[in-house]
Amino acid sequence: MCGIIGYTGSENVKDVLLDALELLEYRGYDSAGIAVKDETSHVTNVYKCAGRVSDLRAICDSKKILSACGIGHTRWATHGGVTDQNAHPHQQGKVTLVHNGIIENYRELIADYDLQEILHSETDSEVVVHMMDYYYKKEKNLQKALERVITRIEGSYALCIVSTEHPDEVVVAKKASPLVIGRTEDASVAASDIPALLAYTKDVYFLDDLEMAVLKKDSITFYNKDGKEITKEMTTIPYDMEAAQKNGFDTYMLKEINEQPHVIQETLRGRIFEHSIVLDELKDVDFNKFNKVYYVACGTAYHAGLCGASILERATRLPVLTQVASEFRYNDPIIDEKTLCIFVSQSGETADTLAALKLANEKGCTTIAVTNVLGSTISREAQHTLYTCAGPEIAVASTKAYTTQLVLLTLIALYIADKRGDTVDTDLMEQLNNLPEYVSKLIDDEAIFENYAKTLKDKHDCYFIGRSLDYASVLEGALKLKEVSYVHADAYIAGELKHGPIALIEPGTVVIAVATQPHVAAKTISNIQETIARGAEVILFTVEGQEVSGVENIYYLPNINPLLQSVLVAIPLQLIAYHTACIKGCDVDKPRNLAKSVTVE
Repeated sequence: MCGIIGYTGSENVKDVLLDALELLEYRGYDSAGIAVKDETSHVTNVYKCAGRVSDLRAICDSKKILSACGIGHTRWATHGGVTDQNAHPHQQGKVTLVHNGIIENYRELIADYDLQEILHSETDSEVVVHMMDYYYKKEKNLQKALERVITRIEGSYALCIVSTEHPDEVVVAKKASPLVIGRTEDASVAASDIPALLAYTKDVYFLDDLEMAVLKKDSITFYNKDGKEITKEMTTIPYDMEAAQKNGFDTYMLKEINEQPHVIQETLRGRIFEHSIVLDELKDVDFNKFNKVYYVACGTAYHAGLCGASILERATRLPVLTQVASEFRYNDPIIDEKTLCIFVSQSGETADTLAALKLANEKGCTTIAVTNVLGSTISREAQHTLYTCAGPEIAVASTKAYTTQLVLLTLIALYIADKRGDTVDTDLMEQLNNLPEYVSKLIDDEAIFENYAKTLKDKHDCYFIGRSLDYASVLEGALKLKEVSYVHADAYIAGELKHGPIALIEPGTVVIAVATQPHVAAKTISNIQETIARGAEVILFTVEGQEVSGVENIYYLPNINPLLQSVLVAIPLQLIAYHTACIKGCDVDKPRNLAKSVTVE
């Protein structure tokens, strides 16, 4: 979940590292640091502090730093609190490193290498630098030392390492944590995520687990875990730095909300042809052999999975289960070669989802990945991969990635239904194609949703209710609100209110309700009346034709196929969360305690 960067080339490395860390800060912003090799003294100097990258920049601007090789880190705290000592880089002897991941056997390693009395921090990462120092003294070679280290450490890691005795060299390795490498005419650079590289190149390499690379100004050499040199295929990224900038918006989150008509159109592009779904990525799959389907994901992607699962089950009558990825492995799922498993992850690096995917592959399941990042680990591990076309999503709270996941999962469900011989509604296809227009009109009503947000200005709690597909929508709406505004938000199946949660309703309580599914909308509206009778202030999202009384704030969504309403209602719920956070003075793009990509369990 942390962000790391390594650079060796011809530019002043201080600016390269700090600029890259600002682009990676969505991955963690508890502390930050850089290590640079002074070209005069050949000493590796470390500058780090608790706080944001801007705090680190202020420290570095007061120093005279002349170097063209270095590493950097922005931290999301796992082992050890948010302190200067726990910030990366960590240094021992002639070796300095940064680490993203978790070393699971670090306590054992402390004992094995007799480190109890010499550690300066509370982190598991510092153990690795001591091990590197130990083996470097034996091998006199960074790559060989790293080979020894990765045979001993367990868990997840992406490592960037420098040594004072190799002034223009950065050595890297990864396992279960992302690392992407790029080359220019006069530099080599490695980072946790693509945006940090786009200022230099769109041509990149992705390391697989247990692989290493040696970066020099004019070359990159790749090795397997045994130290044998290997070749890697280059990937060209289909977007540039401009796509990762704010483009005049105050925040990345607002920019990404406004990009949804375009990215939904891009996700649909080429996938509907003459009222048929075209998914060539799945053309070799025999969907008639499956007797069960699993959707597996975390957080926002899990909510998208709930919608996709419901649509698939309705369309095919196959038994479809949805499981949180962090529980999937530990519940000993009953899966085999007749099970289809669909894994959803914006980053394609979510640790729990990746672990669940590996288990499904081991059990002989057919696996499909739905992700947003080209070349991500999940895209490479799955047997089949489909990409959302959301482009880079920088704000920690997911918006456009979520709606493109909903759209792509709907396409997958209809495609599977068609291949199994089930009837697919042609009107639904037409409405799918028109989704960008519907979403654009919803965004035009932003002022209405900003006004709804004002009801939450002084509130500490908010409750969301819905049924059927609307329940998945309110789960996501509550998550967005709590993520960015820190308002305590819970989502309930509307029919369950009277079984306990209604005890929380008192005069002035805000209840946000969604009632777009015709077969249960009237029931949800009846549940709303129960909250109004107890003094709740209700905001209702429904469609024309529903009988409603006593609700002051009603927004009527376009009356399209109920299977597509989850995409539409996501927009106002995102904007309510966004404007509530702004009203409360929260840092919308970087909510406290959160990171964009959860690459540790």
